[in-house]
Amino acid sequence: MEGKIGIFDSGYGGLTVFKEIKHQLPQYDYIYFGDNARAPYGNRSFETVYEYTLQCVKKLFDLNCNLIILACNTASAKALRTIQQKDLSLIAPNKRVLGIIRPTTEIIGNFSKTKHIAILATHGTVQSKSYEIEIQKFFPKVNIYQEACPMWVPLVEYNEHLSDGADYFVKQHINNVMQHDKNIDTILLACTHYPLLIPKIKQYVPTNVQIISQGDIVAKSLSDYLNRHPEIESELSKNQSIKFYTTDDSDWFSVQARLFWDITINAEKIEL
Repeated sequence: MEGKIGIFDSGYGGLTVFKEIKHQLPQYDYIYFGDNARAPYGNRSFETVYEYTLQCVKKLFDLNCNLIILACNTASAKALRTIQQKDLSLIAPNKRVLGIIRPTTEIIGNFSKTKHIAILATHGTVQSKSYEIEIQKFFPKVNIYQEACPMWVPLVEYNEHLSDGADYFVKQHINNVMQHDKNIDTILLACTHYPLLIPKIKQYVPTNVQIISQGDIVAKSLSDYLNRHPEIESELSKNQSIKFYTTDDSDWFSVQARLFWDITINAEKIEL
């Protein structure tokens, strides 16, 4: 039976990834699901993130999604592997759940000339060491520095990311990165909220440092995945539809979502 592509995030940040996926692969039907009532996931334990993510994956399966993208770095770091290895065979053996860490780590080393890369992420993603481990598999000679930026997600979610107050928190972390290693020439924004802070980040990084966000990378990786797995692609419906769901207030979600994607969004609240 044909199904949709589900895009999951703990809140709004996954919209930056979804925007690129929809742009590059417009033909498919999509459901975006934000677990806003329990966001953010960044400082929660591995067990809690896994439990929450699995609940949301099951809900997306119930909503007729055949393929789910965890467009959340924390969920990808703390829950994806267990869901893939333990749960899928029991609850939906013919469906697939993919993350956004692997596609990024497969190519991030190609962006850096100096082979010195900084990872900016939530505390949970940094704590998991997922990026460090995965990048070393593909680029063993790359030097990696990770910096947790716990205030960046709230700045974005409360629409303060372009305010004067945001400068303190952005400058603080960029200074930490550059003081730690002056050879860093590539900064990966390993949280889907962080692209909204790029105008601020650019004010504090040297001109030779490039800033990489994940949307385009994940979209191209998904396109490649579907080309390599026609048995999955053929089971996806293609009516160019989009539905948005949230576990919190739907009107507020629709308003806030405009920060991430400048389209009219009419979300529905859903119970887990």
